[in-house]
Amino acid sequence: MPSLNAIVSGAALMERLLDAVAAIGKAAIAVARQCGRITLFAAEGVSQIVRPPFYPRMVGRSLAEIGYFSLPVVALTAIFTGMVLALQSATGLARFSAETQIASLVVLSVTRELGPVLAGLMVAGRAGAAMAAELGTMRVTDQIDALTTLSTNPMKYLVAPRLLAGAIALPLLVVVADILGVLGGYIIATLRLGFNGHVYLENTLNFVQTQDVVSGLVKAAVFGFLVALMGCYNGYNSKGGAQGVGSATTAAVVSASVLILAFDYVLTEIFFVR
Repeated sequence: MPSLNAIVSGAALMERLLDAVAAIGKAAIAVARQCGRITLFAAEGVSQIVRPPFYPRMVGRSLAEIGYFSLPVVALTAIFTGMVLALQSATGLARFSAETQIASLVVLSVTRELGPVLAGLMVAGRAGAAMAAELGTMRVTDQIDALTTLSTNPMKYLVAPRLLAGAIALPLLVVVADILGVLGGYIIATLRLGFNGHVYLENTLNFVQTQDVVSGLVKAAVFGFLVALMGCYNGYNSKGGAQGVGSATTAAVVSASVLILAFDYVLTEIFFVR
């Protein structure tokens, strides 16, 4: 028969295992609950986009905040990314005597992945944080409740225009990012690597396909919606004064960045995996 100490040790081990399983279960339930809240928030925001009344001025303002004011950081990111990509590609492809493929590698990388992903991350850090801070401040100072008192739907007035603007503005930014990314590769290829400019551009245009550009723009629309969604969600539901606004801003940037990378994989599977 097992000794008393063995029984006690086994019971203690079983209790620890049950505690670990319970902790995992609580975490899983919390994640599922949070995903449900975000999904319902997104569904409500999208439904408000297509139902009157409409606020075109708020949409225009959000387009300027998300798109126009994010243009400098996206442009600089894109052009330097194209430069680094061309330089690193030359180093790697030289080992296989395939330097002529630099143009195709740069244009595919920029249009399919780096353009939309980097633009999305930059916009998340700039516009997503700004949206969360603005709505969070309105929440903790009771301005959102005041809108309800004045018979104005906060979801329609504050959230829906930003969701629509995010889905529109980021593809426009990605068009600029694609052009500047290819331009950055062209600059390095011609000035640093000794390529003929006409041949480089010809290789770029001959290799890139419509699907490459369209897939990047579709990704950008999804990423823009996600950035606006997480900025609005975290700001709209913030609480706890100034500290809560800061936490909401941080959560908006982190969650949007993670979702961008996760959805990038999903969309890549949809577009390019056969």
